Amino acid sequence: MGIGPSTKETTLHHFRDPLLDVVSADEDLDLLGIVVVGTPDDNEDKIFVGTRAAAMAECMRADGVIISSDGWGNSDVDYANTCEQLGIRDIVVTGLKFSGKNGGFVVENKYLSAIRDISKNPEGLESCIVGENNATELDARAVTAMLKLKMRKK
Repeated sequence: MGIGPSTKETTLHHFRDPLLDVVSADEDLDLLGIVVVGTPDDNEDKIFVGTRAAAMAECMRADGVIISSDGWGNSDVDYANTCEQLGIRDIVVTGLKFSGKNGGFVVENKYLSAIRDISKNPEGLESCIVGENNATELDARAVTAMLKLKMRKK
């Protein structure tokens, strides 16, 4: 979702995505799949793609979802809606998102409580330094642990 910090990620990062590596290696979790959703410009389409992504997770009978985004601002609408749609369907959701100095979302809802900021820049800015703008293995482990904890509480 979104255009932003991902422009600093290398191709190698995409091939060795830390979130996929951590989740697929976790013996407590059953990785059902990966859903890639774009960020439409139109608000009606933003709501549609989030609703469809959540409906897919529901059809797959997912107990939990980790949602990831590297954009901010306009893409917050899609992200927050997708989290809400998952929550409405009683699917536990955690996530990774670049927030940085913005520190939060443009829109809010009660399903955004377990989202980890992936910004590594001390000032919270998108930088030109590879590794400051993307998820790491530590981020992936933290959000996976949050997901497992939330699923156990449910």
